[in-house]
Amino acid sequence: MAEIDNENKASYGGIAPYTDEETAAAIATLARSPYTFLISKYIFPKERINYLAKTLKEVKTADDFQEMVMSKAVAWVIENTCDSFTFDGLENIGAQEGRKYVAMSNHRDIVLDPAFTQYVMLRNSLPPTDIAVGDNLIKDSKIVEMLLRCNRMVTVVRGVSARELYLTSKNLSRYIRDAVTSGRSSIWIAQRQGRSKDGLDITEQGLLKMLDMSGTKSFTDNFEELNIIPLSVSYEYEPCDVLKAREILISRSKKYVKKKGEDMISILTGIRQKKGHVHLHFGAPLTREEIDEASRWTGNDRYQQIRHVVNRRISDGYRLWKTNYIAYDLVYGGRKYADNYNEADVAAFKRYMEKSLRKVERRLDRTALREIFLRIYSNPVLLKEQFAAERLEKASAEAK
Repeated sequence: MAEIDNENKASYGGIAPYTDEETAAAIATLARSPYTFLISKYIFPKERINYLAKTLKEVKTADDFQEMVMSKAVAWVIENTCDSFTFDGLENIGAQEGRKYVAMSNHRDIVLDPAFTQYVMLRNSLPPTDIAVGDNLIKDSKIVEMLLRCNRMVTVVRGVSARELYLTSKNLSRYIRDAVTSGRSSIWIAQRQGRSKDGLDITEQGLLKMLDMSGTKSFTDNFEELNIIPLSVSYEYEPCDVLKAREILISRSKKYVKKKGEDMISILTGIRQKKGHVHLHFGAPLTREEIDEASRWTGNDRYQQIRHVVNRRISDGYRLWKTNYIAYDLVYGGRKYADNYNEADVAAFKRYMEKSLRKVERRLDRTALREIFLRIYSNPVLLKEQFAAERLEKASAEAK
């Protein structure tokens, strides 16, 4: 994989991933850190406590880190927390004939969404991507920062003034466009800031405007050269589901402020939590025709049209599980999707939900918490229904 040179790296103000030289230096530090033994025990519980430290001493490049550390960690997650892990749509990557792309993914888990993507790429002899990650994850721990940046992290600056946000967004946009159009690397980026906590995978308009900031051509050409490929990751059991429900409920009455270390708790919970079946779908890239159609609108409406295409692709690629159908019927009443589950499945899901809710402080309204929890699972079904109705309406209009 092509590496950014030091001169160009410096021009991006510290957001670019580590070079191989920086990776080697960071790995040497990590191998000596006492935290490495704790992480090793957590991620590789069947190995000796010095397993990760010994492995790190053999790592020299970012590719080595992927092959020798990350792929083994993800393999452990799949083996120990997933009933199955499947993927499809790789032909949409292969058809690019080496062309780089922006992998725009729905976002359900802080670490696992991009980690699963990299794992699939590596196991299928495809180049890994750079990964755009918010700097909120690296502010509390230098060790976490080094681990993430060794993993091709492109830093997304957050929590700054409007002026600083404009400048950092422009810089990030420039980095992404240069990486893709130069053929240096593809980019994984979430479709929104932060995880989808309500089960609705909706692309932020601001993300699309950020990507367009570095364009010097027409609207159509600017987006076409980014080669956006929507990704859909689907979990039978939503990572951190009850934590997400708790945050939504608290946010209804006051501004939710994360405690120090809360993101790390979410990361570790997501890694160890039962996930059931997991599926990753690589969607078809946005076509020039779709982008050109969006360009006929003006102002923000152009971005809304692109946003709609991405949302539809991600929803189409999202695989629904029994948990989604059960939750939908519990939320809306009736047995609309009863062919997809049986009564034993319903009882098992209810037991899982009630056990999860018991982990949240008792002062919170259980009825409201339960409804939010169910909607996290039912909303992907609702979104698919909405897109299906939209297609039907369009087909009906065209037939007249």
